Amino acid sequence: MIQEILKSAELELQNLSSQDKVDYNGLKENVELAFRNIQAAMFPSHVNPENKSIAESLKIASEKLSEAIARLTNVDDAENFTVKLISRLPEIRRVLWTDIIAAYQGDPAARNPDEIILAYPAFTAISAYRVAHELFMMNVPLIPRIITEYAHRLTGIDIHPGAMIGEYFFIDHGTGVVIGETSTIGHRVKIYQNVTIGAKSFDVAPDGSLVKGIKRHPDIGNDVVIYAGATILGGQTVIGDHCVIGGNVWLTHSVKSGRVVLNER
Repeated sequence: MIQEILKSAELELQNLSSQDKVDYNGLKENVELAFRNIQAAMFPSHVNPENKSIAESLKIASEKLSEAIARLTNVDDAENFTVKLISRLPEIRRVLWTDIIAAYQGDPAARNPDEIILAYPAFTAISAYRVAHELFMMNVPLIPRIITEYAHRLTGIDIHPGAMIGEYFFIDHGTGVVIGETSTIGHRVKIYQNVTIGAKSFDVAPDGSLVKGIKRHPDIGNDVVIYAGATILGGQTVIGDHCVIGGNVWLTHSVKSGRVVLNER
C-alpha cells in the first residue's frame, strides 16, 4: 500500500515538474557564490576568508555569474552582462566607500571604517543592493533578486534591486528596513531600523491581477533623516531635501523641503 502511494506521488510529481522550462537547481547557490567573490574582489583585505587574489575572485565570480545568467538567457548575453558588471566594479566600490564614510561619520559608535565593513549588517545589504542594481538596470532576469534576498536573509534588511539610491547612504542598525522597487533615495540619506519605504496600494487590472511596472513607492530627497519605525508610503509621496521624519511616523502624503515631521497620522 505504501509503495503504491509513493509510486503514484512520484509519477504525479514527475508529470508536474516536466512542465518546468528551466532547471534552477544550484542556480541560487552559484549566484550567492559569485556575489561573495565580488565582495572579496572589492574588499580583499576584509571579506576574503580564503585569501584569494583579486584575479582569482574575479575569475570565480565571472564564471559562476555567467553560468547562472546563461541558464536564464543565452551564452552570448550572459557573457556580455557579466563583462559589463565586472567592468563596473571599481565604480561600485567607489560608491560603497561613500556609504562607509556616511556610516563612520553618522554613527558615534563606529571606531573606524574597517568596523563598518566587517561588522555592520547594513553594509552587507547595501553592497548586495549596489551590485544587484547594476544587473537590474541591464534587465538581467531573477539574478538581482537572488543577490538582494541573500543579503535580506543575512541581515533582515530588504532592499529591492530596482530602487534608485544615491551616494553616502547609511542604514543604522538596519533590522526590518524595507525599501521598495520604485523608491528613489537621494544623496546623504540616513535611515534607522524598521523603516518602510513602501507602496500604499496596488492598482488592479480588469481581470483582478495586480498592475506591474508602475510607480508605487516614495521619492526621498537629499540629506533626509528617517528615524526608527517610520512608514512612508505611496508612489506620489515626495519627501523634500533636508527633512527629518520622526520615529513611528506614518506618512502617505508629501513633505516640503526642510520640514520636521513628528507623530504624523
